Amino acid sequence: MTQLRFNTPCILAGVSLLIATLTIPSSAIAADPPVTDANIAAIVVAANQIDIDYGKIALTKSKDKEVRGFAQRMITDHGALQKAVKSLAAKLKLTPEENPTSEGLKKNAVEITAKLNSLNGKEFDKFYIDNEVNYHTQVIGAVKTVLIPNATNPELKSALVNAEALFEKHLEHARQIQAKENQADRSK
Repeated sequence: MTQLRFNTPCILAGVSLLIATLTIPSSAIAADPPVTDANIAAIVVAANQIDIDYGKIALTKSKDKEVRGFAQRMITDHGALQKAVKSLAAKLKLTPEENPTSEGLKKNAVEITAKLNSLNGKEFDKFYIDNEVNYHTQVIGAVKTVLIPNATNPELKSALVNAEALFEKHLEHARQIQAKENQADRSK
């Protein structure tokens, strides 16, 4: 079996973004027919792009150094993951196939993007970080319970397994920022 040579943090970020954007119940993802490798590729591509877009909004709107640093990390990691996923898909001759989950991610992103664009200052920072915690929690769950179990190509499965650790790091980072923001709010 060929060893993947992707930047694991980038892959993890991409998967993280994918799962984090999943505000659709996991049962909707696991519905018959099973998720195919082509579906998984479309989900990961959609999720990565969404988190990249959220990060870009945060860079333009936030004045908070930690929030901006996190947003830049999302853009960098998910951008690298996006390249890795597209490269792997090309190597495997796998064309990402849109499906209810990838389409649901995009539809939900329209609502989240509108909300992000409507907020400013601390309200923006809080909503952005809270959304990132939720998004990454959902992505990690989806990777573990839906994407990895349904991936049939060993290289794709390996990439998803490797990505999970990066998503965990993103989630921990977002939770740290969230805890600091909540602490600051309580001290007022």
